[in-house]
Amino acid sequence: MDPHFHGISDLFRQLGLPDDHASIEAFVLQHRPLPTDIKLSDADFWTNSQRTFACEEIAEDADCSVVVDDLSRLLR
Repeated sequence: MDPHFHGISDLFRQLGLPDDHASIEAFVLQHRPLPTDIKLSDADFWTNSQRTFACEEIAEDADCSVVVDDLSRLLR
């Protein structure tokens, strides 16, 4: 990924999900509340590749890691 700020639309695009505002809002509403004892990457709504991407972004403190954390907060 490019070393610049990434927004939530960029994250959704990387995950292969619709990245417009309405689709992101619908995703959050559909999948919340995510229990606090479940890591975002362990949520049952991810495909294997999406789960791997989320884990890698956080583990590597990659460019999107802040946005992954933001998504986690939105889902709580």
